[in-house]
Amino acid sequence: MSAAAAQQRKFCGGIGDNREPPSIALTVKKSDFHFDLPPELIAQTPLPQRSASRLLCVDVPKEEFTDRAFGDLTTLLRPGDLLVFNDTRVLPARLFGRKQSGGRVEILIERVLGGNQARAQLGVSKKPKPDSVFLLDDGTPVRVLGRDGEFFVLQFEGDEALETLLARVGRMPLPPYIEREADNADLERYQTVFAREVGAVAAPTAGLHFDQALLDALSARGVDFGYVTLHVGAGTFQPMRAERLQDHVMHREWLNVGAALCAKIAQTRAAGGRVIAVGTTVVRALESASRDGTVLPFAGETQIFIFPGYRFSSIDALITNFHLPESTLLMLVSAYAGRDLMLAAYKHAVEQRYRFFSYGDAMLILPAQKAVA
Repeated sequence: MSAAAAQQRKFCGGIGDNREPPSIALTVKKSDFHFDLPPELIAQTPLPQRSASRLLCVDVPKEEFTDRAFGDLTTLLRPGDLLVFNDTRVLPARLFGRKQSGGRVEILIERVLGGNQARAQLGVSKKPKPDSVFLLDDGTPVRVLGRDGEFFVLQFEGDEALETLLARVGRMPLPPYIEREADNADLERYQTVFAREVGAVAAPTAGLHFDQALLDALSARGVDFGYVTLHVGAGTFQPMRAERLQDHVMHREWLNVGAALCAKIAQTRAAGGRVIAVGTTVVRALESASRDGTVLPFAGETQIFIFPGYRFSSIDALITNFHLPESTLLMLVSAYAGRDLMLAAYKHAVEQRYRFFSYGDAMLILPAQKAVA
């Protein structure tokens, strides 16, 4: 295998990645990550203040849980620590229209492709054939060019640029477990305050807890900030259907890890600071860009699938929201802290009535090698 091919295989991740023992996938099942969640704990709206969320601190070596406030990060983090955020910006990627027969069509853009084309999921009573046309509610014609796996490739045929069209008539693509229509407030609250690179169809939700006042307080404490871009795709909303982990294929997501961040990570580590990922998307980006224990600049796609047995090399702590039962994101945090400990933490969170999922509360996972003193 050429060096270039080996590098591409590394970045694609998934089962077969050279840091994921294939035998693990034969023994761990999706159902091993089930937990019972009362529906009323699924947050349907954000709190009035971003940083007012609760924070469950998980001390991995002590196997202890502490109930804190998210604003307590100003004392939990140390001068010299580096917080790494995902600066992707969510598109108003949900559109509605009608087929020529009159039937309703719902479109969820998965990725803007250029040339007014997009890859998308379609909510229709009958899947359309290539070259069929339907109209958005504002009259813009949309032509089906073909299929790309489970997605459709669409051509938006109006004169308006697709990004402009989405800003004008698109709605925020709230996750399916939020059982209400997106409103004007979601245009701001389903974005992080540092969002700048347009391209996601789901928010990097761990970052939603940070407001400018908290960022300023952390900066004053001596905590540094860095950024990756990973455009979260519509596949993040899809349930994992395969019971056997080796049968699951992750959706593709585009990411960029720049040279400036790589230098910050190296400097932080050299000075004894901690690299703290804000969200699982940051973990997936950094691990996809990591080679032989070093995070290197990379721009491209990843399908990395992280589950117990995986050996992390890029982060020293993790801030994350609470994830769905049997989801790949719960598998990722279980790989970081241990499945039994994570399920115990989730049980504690349910008992203490934490708010779950995108607009819910957060967790700080402090692993053994650099736990808070």
